[in-house]
Amino acid sequence: QVQLVESGGGLVQAGGSLRLSCVASGGTFSLYAMAWFRRAPGKEREFVAGTGWNNTPYSDSVKGRFTISRDDHKNTVYLQMNTLKPEDTAVYYCAQSPTRYAVRLGDAYAYWGQGTQVTVSS
Repeated sequence: QVQLVESGGGLVQAGGSLRLSCVASGGTFSLYAMAWFRRAPGKEREFVAGTGWNNTPYSDSVKGRFTISRDDHKNTVYLQMNTLKPEDTAVYYCAQSPTRYAVRLGDAYAYWGQGTQVTVSS
């Protein structure tokens, strides 16, 4: 019954910023961990960042540049992306876990959005 809808993707220059949003419906949002994953062309899906009850893990490739946050009142999770690089180009997916702890393994997440394209030009 949970639905996730991402928005905020687009085309930006290297060094620029974007903020992705994911709105959840059909569940008790505040009880569950949320995460962002991405899939670049020709590569498998990889973990980007997560926000759980007591942990906020990041991929080493984005740590210090990206920030995940959530607004439980709005049932929304965000990904603020700064200092974007061409290698950040990918389809970004929002995901929800059935638990309160954010992990890096995609198989742990039960619900997924359809993705939003982020393209970074050099």
